[in-house]
Amino acid sequence: MAGIVGRRAECDAVDHLLAGAHAGRSGALLIRGEAGIGKTALLEYARDTAASRLRVENAVGVESETQFAFAGLHQLCAPLLDHAGVLSEPQQTALDIAFGRQEGATPDRFLVGLAALHLLAEAAEEAPLLCLIDDAQWLDQASAQVLAFVARRVAAERMALVLALRDPTDGDVRPFAGLPELHLDGLSAGDARALLAAEVRAPLDVLVRDRIVAEARGNPLALLELPRSAPAHQLAGGFDVPEVLSVPRRVEESFRRRSATLPADTQRLLLLAAADPTGDVALLWRGAAHLGIAADEASLPAEAAGLLEIGSRVRFRHPLVRSAVYRAATAPDQRRAHGALAVATDSRSDPDRRAWHRARAVLGTDEAAAAELERSAGRVRAHGGLAAAAAFLQLAAELTPDPAARATRALEAAHAKHDAGASDAALELVSMAASGPLDALQRARLELLRARIAFHQTRGSDMPGMLLDVAKTLVPLDPALARETYLHALDAAIHAGYLARGRGLPEAAEAARDAPASPGQSRPVDLLLTGLATRYTQGFEESVPALQRALDMFVQREPGVEDDDRQWLWLACHVASMLWDDEALYVLAGRAVRLAREAGAMSTLPAALNAVASILVLTGELARSSELAAEEAAITQLTGAPPLPNARLMLSAWSGRRLETVDRYDAMVKEATERGEGGNVGLAQATLAALHNGLGNFAEGLAAAAPPCDHDDLAYSSLALPELVEAAVRAGEPERAAAAAEQLSSRARASGTDFALGLAARSRGLTTIGPAAEDHYREAIVRLTSCRWAVFLARTHLVYGEWLRRQGRRQDAGDQLRTAHQQLSDMGIEAYAERAARELRALGEHPRARTPGAASSLTPQEAQIARLVATGATSREVATQLFLSPRTIESHLRNIFRKLGITSRRQLDAAQLP
Repeated sequence: MAGIVGRRAECDAVDHLLAGAHAGRSGALLIRGEAGIGKTALLEYARDTAASRLRVENAVGVESETQFAFAGLHQLCAPLLDHAGVLSEPQQTALDIAFGRQEGATPDRFLVGLAALHLLAEAAEEAPLLCLIDDAQWLDQASAQVLAFVARRVAAERMALVLALRDPTDGDVRPFAGLPELHLDGLSAGDARALLAAEVRAPLDVLVRDRIVAEARGNPLALLELPRSAPAHQLAGGFDVPEVLSVPRRVEESFRRRSATLPADTQRLLLLAAADPTGDVALLWRGAAHLGIAADEASLPAEAAGLLEIGSRVRFRHPLVRSAVYRAATAPDQRRAHGALAVATDSRSDPDRRAWHRARAVLGTDEAAAAELERSAGRVRAHGGLAAAAAFLQLAAELTPDPAARATRALEAAHAKHDAGASDAALELVSMAASGPLDALQRARLELLRARIAFHQTRGSDMPGMLLDVAKTLVPLDPALARETYLHALDAAIHAGYLARGRGLPEAAEAARDAPASPGQSRPVDLLLTGLATRYTQGFEESVPALQRALDMFVQREPGVEDDDRQWLWLACHVASMLWDDEALYVLAGRAVRLAREAGAMSTLPAALNAVASILVLTGELARSSELAAEEAAITQLTGAPPLPNARLMLSAWSGRRLETVDRYDAMVKEATERGEGGNVGLAQATLAALHNGLGNFAEGLAAAAPPCDHDDLAYSSLALPELVEAAVRAGEPERAAAAAEQLSSRARASGTDFALGLAARSRGLTTIGPAAEDHYREAIVRLTSCRWAVFLARTHLVYGEWLRRQGRRQDAGDQLRTAHQQLSDMGIEAYAERAARELRALGEHPRARTPGAASSLTPQEAQIARLVATGATSREVATQLFLSPRTIESHLRNIFRKLGITSRRQLDAAQLP
């Protein structure tokens, strides 16, 4: 095999991967290098090596195929669909919709990924499986993301994935970033000479051979093509001065020159094949007949020249042949080829590809072709192809003759581009739409999209002002959309907080207060808007009735939140935190995780996991919080999104890890400040205050707690106020403590939750001098006992015990401090537990340190798997929830059993999981 000369180390890496797959150790390998460097040859080596031991399936990315969602994945999975019956119903449905086998709501891309993972894993159970993906840089976006997901999740399956990726390339390679990589460099001079000697049969004198080796720069395809592109007499003596081109360009140029010497009909047939990425022989033959080409005769010179081979599929010798043929053709010839393919493509079985070819055959504009593309965009969007829908709509807009219709389609294409994550391309389409006639509502929607893109690109702290302008414009045009836009503006202002540039919370609240009344029955969005506008114009207490009604509506909408309301779940969670409604917060955040899991929505699941992990810190379930934080980190790594810092900061702070917390705090505040996210700075400050109060650094705790309270952050001032009271009392600033306690008590009375009233009673205990403090501490313990946020109950036992010791009531103090130490130690709230231990030692007691059990040796992921299996979940159910395969779950269980010293799932119940 030509491309394998000089690739011994690379072949060894492939052999190791295949051996692991055969033994049940899955793996993935990304082979990178320039065109012609030998990537495809290495894939062929893997195929030949695996042929006797592994089942081999293939997919190839094609540059002109990038507009067809899941086309690459379908290539790979189509031969395996007889195994689809074992998938869960949501996974089967997602895969069927993605492949166009049935209609339905657009599936989440990562639910399709989970279905593909389980399908491949199931096939690998029957026989070890090797998946080869060539030219991965030209996979459609949906397929690339799913295959990257699969590559990162394989573990204990009998499966290997090898992807070849051109480098450099104009394709989007981000989905594959971070995969194990093998980079192919050029061959050494000695290996290059050996390859020439083995493959080039014509005589080469030494000078010519060395010249070829020098010009090819170790590129195997160039080594073979340069002699073929030279006249025969030059091989025996001289060699032309090379053009100043890169090696792949020179190779492509050699293919172009070779094809240009072929008969005219052969060139036309080659162009037809280059314009069709499917490789369908019957389609090529029908297209050729439409152009009056005798395909059988015309194909022979192309095959003899080594450019094309026609068997069960049409295959070019190398992707550079396809691109060389297509680029060399004139624009009219390209249009004729696409027109022939449009006629040859069945409008019933493949209407979208027919629409695409028809559009590419148009000179100028064509309304019928544009309308057909628009219909195709709707179909491919329904199959989960956002990027494909955007491409169809963009081309439809370009082909539309009527200026108003063109502007309308450009606006829809811009929305689709933004939804697909191509914000720069969306802005170009916004400009196209803006140049045409739009009605007032369309113009307002265009400005709303501009604002959304600006927020996506910059997290813009000037976003509230942009949204307020759009909302005002929408008032007479679409009152319901205007109210939603006002709420978006308020949400953006809350997010920006004190870092807002221009108009911020006061201006957003004033404008939102004057928003048009809801045209019908109040929705949760309407109550949120009314309540939040009131919060920042009339105060906390006045806003509570509307906000509580909004929360009640969200909470009562079981078993699921309606689609229109789902986007407001996070704002509702912030409101619940503001009102100290621990039950509503727990329910809504947990629901967000459940909805994301059920939908396989890995785009929204990380934020939901991050929120629940943060909440679990305050419920005292740090082990479970760590599990969810680890899951969030794994998913953000898979999706390429930045990890979310909130839960990890809270975990380190409440665990009392000072250095780790300060490092995370500094990073979080720096990033949030650069992005203009004042709200996230407030969360970081409130969390740092909790750390310092636990460590007894009360002056630092006071400094950290003060800013969120001064800025009156929506949720984080409620988290910071109790910290401010405790820090101020202990730091010797009673007046600041009393003022904060009074504000907390006033807001708690308005909220009326036991949690709020318990915190207020605790704060009054801290600020009250003399025996009257005891009643407040006792009230706080009674109220907080019924609440979810257990860390505050334990901390109340702590401050009550500290107060009792200073009153000289040693026995009572010991009771409270032992309770506090036990609860805090069991939860892993180490700094506060140590505070309780110091108080107990002052009483002459010696509290015992908590002894970690065998379960503490489990990783967060193993602990999560153990916990789920202990509830009776099957391996397949756990695999679905954690985006893994059942075999990987079984592998983890074997490790779990070994670490815990048990032998069965039934014993997990008694294993004292953290």
